[in-house]
Amino acid sequence: MPLSHRSVRTVPALAAVLALGLTGCMAGEGSGEAPAQAAGGGTVRVDWATYNPLSVVIKEKGWLEAAFAEEDTEVEWVQSAGSNKANEALRAEAVDIGSTAGSAALLARSNGTPIQVIDLYSQPEWSALVTAPGTGVQEVTDLEGRTVAATKGTDPYFFLLQALDEAGVAAEDVTVQNLQHADGRAALENGQVDAWAGLDPIMAAAEENGAELFYRNVDFNTYGFLNAHENFLEERPEAAQTVVDVYAYAREWAQENSAETAQLLSEAAGIELSVAEAVLERTNLDIDHVPGDEQLAVLEKVGPIFVDSDDVADQEQIDEALASLVESSYAEDADASRAAELIEGRQ
Repeated sequence: MPLSHRSVRTVPALAAVLALGLTGCMAGEGSGEAPAQAAGGGTVRVDWATYNPLSVVIKEKGWLEAAFAEEDTEVEWVQSAGSNKANEALRAEAVDIGSTAGSAALLARSNGTPIQVIDLYSQPEWSALVTAPGTGVQEVTDLEGRTVAATKGTDPYFFLLQALDEAGVAAEDVTVQNLQHADGRAALENGQVDAWAGLDPIMAAAEENGAELFYRNVDFNTYGFLNAHENFLEERPEAAQTVVDVYAYAREWAQENSAETAQLLSEAAGIELSVAEAVLERTNLDIDHVPGDEQLAVLEKVGPIFVDSDDVADQEQIDEALASLVESSYAEDADASRAAELIEGRQ
């Protein structure tokens, strides 16, 4: 059963957490190390990712720090270079809350990682299939017998599998190079692969550099999920609610301040402002951010692909994960004005 955030328990001291190497070649996708949890539980560990623009805004504005200041709670930020890295950090409890695509959250839950989605940060078209001029790749059927770069365990990887299935191309007839997103772009531009399952903002930067998005399908992109480890939800429900409140505040701010949001994303990701603007044009922030049936319906279509690709052992694990993945009460109770009182009182 999903955890309730109504009960409050004593927070135990945690040992030093696992250091995770977060790889990537472009600025904003560099390496990082998960910091240690402070004794006594006085720290909330949250990831930020260039594929989650709200996390960039919140981090750069210092809004979580302001919201937790009265509780004397520290905030530690850990960068995620992709959903797979966010899942690694969540599984190791190196972060309490992490950003993934919906498909990646389902994959992690299906394989035993005790996470639940507590909020939605966007409905993005962040994945597409990308090629370079001169490869001869013009449509999905052209990928048969070719090599494609993709980051396994992330939305672009599952986007690729769905596109192949739709086009009638067997997955085993395509060679997948398992590369982190930024490395996939580099492999495409260096001619090492014929195509790449891309992810924004790296994809938008590649597109501006001449890459071609030869297959797009917004329905194959799953939502942006904000996930929390179940231990954190059980031990610190009020802290989880504060994070979701700050996300509600940031969502309203980002929609009202699109130019500054693009500037912050540009600086954090090390990309041109025009690229950041293109990313945000493909990112819908004006959504019902409460996770529920609509998102689960999308994931129900993705689940069998996990089994067919041997990413999950059987459909029973998928069904169990779908039944327990969502904890909607935090998003239902989200209050931007509550966050505003804490944040604006400190500015």
